Amino acid sequence: MAIEKTLSIIKPDAVERNLQESFIQRFKKEGFKILAKKEALLTKEEAQDFYIEHKGKVFYESLVNYMTSGPVVLMVLERENAILKNREVMGATNPKDAAPGTLRKEYAVSLEKNSVHGSDSPASAAREVEFFFPELVKCC
Repeated sequence: MAIEKTLSIIKPDAVERNLQESFIQRFKKEGFKILAKKEALLTKEEAQDFYIEHKGKVFYESLVNYMTSGPVVLMVLERENAILKNREVMGATNPKDAAPGTLRKEYAVSLEKNSVHGSDSPASAAREVEFFFPELVKCC
């Protein structure tokens, strides 16, 4: 298995409840190395651009509004099979469907306020890491 990078976002509902350190400790326990981390308040334009693949879907505007409603913690996580492992740690998008012990099962408020985001493929991980952490993308 190859070492991969993936983007993780601790979403506004989790930051509001001060869960950042619990999430970070869980990622570390699962073998992730945190390559970069920063707190940000996303602008509407950033959220629209980041979630561009959802434009036109019924939940797009609500998602943009939610993701700009408060601070988020942006992180680049690294380990073997990072993308799949992060998806496993987070749990299903809908917390009702998430496995016991996953972040979304334990902490999500609702389908929309599901506390954490993670890249879903190598292509999205590359795009998402570059979107928020262009300095980590090697040139030339």
